[in-house]
Amino acid sequence: MTPAVQAAKKAGVSFQLHSYDHDPKAESYGLEAAEVLQLPPETVFKTLLALVDEQPVVAMVPVAHQLDLKCLARAHGGKKAAMCPGGKAQRLTGYVLGGISPLGQKKRLPLYLDFSAESHNPIYMSAGRRGLEIAMAPGDLLGLTGGKMVALVRD
Repeated sequence: MTPAVQAAKKAGVSFQLHSYDHDPKAESYGLEAAEVLQLPPETVFKTLLALVDEQPVVAMVPVAHQLDLKCLARAHGGKKAAMCPGGKAQRLTGYVLGGISPLGQKKRLPLYLDFSAESHNPIYMSAGRRGLEIAMAPGDLLGLTGGKMVALVRD
């Protein structure tokens, strides 16, 4: 059981786990999850680490979209945002790339969830390892993480 699943269980929120055989050759972990689990891509969210004015933050956007770093910087009250280097993201969260979950991270980081999540219940995200997704209501995710719903992708 991953720290993400443990966090969800401990909080007592409703969730479902979905596992699949991860293909190491997959170009996009999130799109792979959507395809293999036969889920609409707009319901599957990738968990990204970024640095806003050098402070690490978590951003979650639908797998078929790109994170708008300017929107993230604005949402966090900063001036400049950049993607966090992979090694640093792994050290900060305790998860491997492609398996970073917003739940059960080593240290709770500010989390921003793209507002498109409010149109879907549940949303799917990594459960802490490649090939394992956790589904829950967006409100439960925000409650567990102290996150905020904001616009993070360009239309």
